[in-house]
Order: sequence, then structure tokens, then C-alpha cells
Amino acid sequence: MVIATVFVLCSFVVGTSPSVVTFKADRPFLGVPLSFKADLKCCYTTTERRINPTWLKRVWAGNKIGPVTVNISENVTTRLDKEDKELCYILTLDSVQLNDTGLYQCLLNYSRDVSHGTYLHVYKRLKKTINLSESTKNKILTAEGILLLLCVVLPSTTLLFKSKKLHELEKKKMKKEEENIYQGLNLDDCCTTYDQIERSQAHGPYQDVCNIMEEEEEFQLEKP
Repeated sequence: MVIATVFVLCSFVVGTSPSVVTFKADRPFLGVPLSFKADLKCCYTTTERRINPTWLKRVWAGNKIGPVTVNISENVTTRLDKEDKELCYILTLDSVQLNDTGLYQCLLNYSRDVSHGTYLHVYKRLKKTINLSESTKNKILTAEGILLLLCVVLPSTTLLFKSKKLHELEKKKMKKEEENIYQGLNLDDCCTTYDQIERSQAHGPYQDVCNIMEEEEEFQLEKP
């Protein structure tokens, strides 16, 4: 009797326990160019067998952000995919328009559980101000490469010529300094000094005493 009572109570608790829905992390932001395709995902795990998912769009209306149910059409479709242990409810917009911008949330079982949502931003691409062909672009790139090469070669060539010119100036300066060394010398003095050196080498280290005495006497006789 006790066992039967416990079994009835357990079955009652299981039958009345609420379903558990756990949402996975949503993509917070999605930017899509105008007229392109957009896929919004809402992934979750649940213990309930039957789930009724619905997509809501929240837009700024006046001073409030009001939820609007997304209408299914030819360009707006939904599908349910199973990824591993998760269920993903996917909203596909084939050709987005500017008014499709807003916060999209997945609502399960008629307002019982709502996902965090993904903000869809639809934008216009910038138009090209100058429409250039591929050949023109290649020519521009080639010209840029040549200009860059000239910017590198010309300064180096100029420095090379400057260094060569400085080297020549230094050589001229050294030559001029060598000429200035002998500029103040008297050639007569140089010759006299040279003769004295030659005479001293010709007489040798020893001198004749008799000759010296004779020279002194001759020198004295010449005096008045």
C-alpha cells in the first residue's frame, strides 16, 4: 500500500513539473547590406516535446519599443534544425529592406519564454565615386611603383655625387697645403746649407791641424 502511494505521488510530481527551456547565446548584432540575405538563429534545449516558436521584432515606435510578430511570406521563411543536442529555430529574410532593421527575438510557447535576441542592421553600401576599370587601376599602381623607385634612387644618387665632390675638394686642399710648406723657403739658404753638409762629409770627422793654422795665419795677414 505504501509503495503504491509513493508511486502515485512520484507520477503526480513528474506530470505536474514545469518544462525547462534553456536558451543558448544569441548573436547580438548582425549587419547586412540592402537586398542581401539574412539568417537569424534561435537555439535552445528543452524537456518539452511540443514547442511553438514564434519570431518577434521590436522596433522604436514613438516613445516605446513595441513588439511586432514577424509575418511569414515568400521572402520571409522559418525552419527548425537540430544541431547536436540543440534545437535551432531559424528565420530567413531573402532580400532585406531598410525597414527590416530591428531587434529580433524568438518566443516559445506563446510568451512563456523569450530569447535574448539579435539586432539586425540593414545598411546601404557606399557607391563608387570614381568608376575605374582594372587596366586603369593596374596603370595607376605601375606609376606609383615607378614614383616610389625614383624617390628612393634620386636621393641616394645625389648623396653619392656630393660625397665624390667632397673627396675631390679634400684632395685639392691637401695638395695646396703641401705647396704652402715650401712657399716660404729661400733657395739660396737651402743651397748654402747643402754645401756645408757636403763639405763636412768630405773632410770627415778629423781635421788637419796644420791646415787650420795656415788658414788662421793667412786670415790674420789679410787684416789691415
